[in-house]
Amino acid sequence: MNFVADLHVHTVASGHAYSTVKEIARVAADKGLSMIALTDHGPGMPGGPHAYHFSNQTAIPDSLFGVRILKGIEANAMDRVGRLDLDDARLAKLDIVAVGLHTVCSPYGTVAENTEMMLAVMQNPFVDVIVHPGNPEYLIDEETVVREAARCGIVLEINNSSLTVTRKGSLPHCDHIVALAATYGTKLIVGSDSHFCDSVGEFAVAAGLLAQHGIPDSQVVNTSLASVLAHLNRRSNHRPVAL
Repeated sequence: MNFVADLHVHTVASGHAYSTVKEIARVAADKGLSMIALTDHGPGMPGGPHAYHFSNQTAIPDSLFGVRILKGIEANAMDRVGRLDLDDARLAKLDIVAVGLHTVCSPYGTVAENTEMMLAVMQNPFVDVIVHPGNPEYLIDEETVVREAARCGIVLEINNSSLTVTRKGSLPHCDHIVALAATYGTKLIVGSDSHFCDSVGEFAVAAGLLAQHGIPDSQVVNTSLASVLAHLNRRSNHRPVAL
């Protein structure tokens, strides 16, 4: 499986990541990627950037070293009704909106409550991607989430970092999500969740999991730039994303 984009990357602005935009773009270029998405944590994350940071990403070039740079966010689900930590006016100015459940922001709950929270996030018209849905700290009804993602046109991420250095215990949940995605045809991405530039574009373990379940390239959004653009431009509530 050949990947052209890493759509889950953090810069120093996240407060607990350690590379600049230029460092990240240079590594991406060296690894043959054509696109990256800057998805720094939302303002609800302790130490994260303030809301204006996301509006001001227009100051960042649209490309560096031949790599297209999307300006986005990894927003936090702040409550069980799926409220995010950035207002709609700013979300509408971003190229990509990813959302994750994080222990320092999102309430813990039962499987039913966690599932309800994730489904509520999927109903937000600005959301493109649910990241690390296999996180064992937020157990969900995986079949319900995967089926609903397919219905809503939301992409689910298989997070390479979850399978290597973070969120221990994610493997069986990610494996089940991929198996269900094969059944329901749910679109996926593989993300590095890079917090240091050297891990940008590192997808091997997650890609291996997809291969085990026979997931075709056509189902994985970040295997082609056309697929990335088609997914992001499916919604009309933000400016069109182009190369």
